[in-house]
Amino acid sequence: MLDHSSKYAADSSGDSLTDMLRGLRLDGVDYGRCELAAPWGIFFPAQEAARFHFICGACWLRVPDGEWIELKRGDAVLLPRGGEHALASSPGEKLSPLEAYSVQEVCKCVYDVCGGGRGPSTILFCGSLKFNLDAMQPLLRMMPEVMRIDALTASEPAIPHLLDAMAREVGASRVGSGGVLARLADVLAALIIRSWVENGCGDTSGWMAAVRHPGIGRVMAAIHLDPEKNWTVGSLAKVMGASRSGFAQLFASVVGETPARYLTQVRMHQARQWLTRDRMRISVAARRLGYDSEAAFSRAFKRVIGVPPSHYRSAEPSAPATFGIGAD
Repeated sequence: MLDHSSKYAADSSGDSLTDMLRGLRLDGVDYGRCELAAPWGIFFPAQEAARFHFICGACWLRVPDGEWIELKRGDAVLLPRGGEHALASSPGEKLSPLEAYSVQEVCKCVYDVCGGGRGPSTILFCGSLKFNLDAMQPLLRMMPEVMRIDALTASEPAIPHLLDAMAREVGASRVGSGGVLARLADVLAALIIRSWVENGCGDTSGWMAAVRHPGIGRVMAAIHLDPEKNWTVGSLAKVMGASRSGFAQLFASVVGETPARYLTQVRMHQARQWLTRDRMRISVAARRLGYDSEAAFSRAFKRVIGVPPSHYRSAEPSAPATFGIGAD
């Protein structure tokens, strides 16, 4: 009889990124088409939701550490954790919040933005993406602050058609445009992440190294697809097809923490989603994750998250994504 760990190894096609993205969905998206004439500059404050920008022209990006980077036609940027940044026609331009420009809400969660000076125009497709994962969940936390892809259309020829479809939804103002745009943005975000993994900067550490490693990537995909399973270091080693000791050592060297610690983090962040988004009872979350008692679960939760699970049961559900209007 085939056990679960062997099943994951047998079912895997070797594309661990596909398996991980299968569980990475968007709960909401705000989308905007921006036509801006130089000089212009927009400041985007930090937020919980991710942000993406696709450049149909040329502009400059100020990344969270303050460095200015030139962007050209076809470039794309994804900030998985919504870090503070800015876009401008040139470095040093005066930066204003998005609401300082002419912003028209075409339909729910869809905006048309214009403004600036009298110089050359640049068109940007921008959006806020609310992933179904906690921003500090290990999969998102391991990603870099900024994923920048040069000339994305060269490696992803479907992008122009996707953006055309998004632009048509903005212009048509049809019923359900927000939902259609969310699904299209799902695809766009996945294409940006895939292109970054395939072509990004030659990085050989952290998240990229883990995803690119055929064995470790397969193990991470299995954990994220089924965090409720009673995983052990031994069963995870079977997924990779390695010895227990060899797997544990390799996982720690590539990912930066032990398999057990990574698994616990994934589970506790999943539990936080259940408590805040689904309003699940603490006892139910504890039972689903295999804890013998609510007290044992609460101790593990506080160790990873920093506060007891009761804190989130009494908290309001997290706010939806915001394109930038009045964002904190």
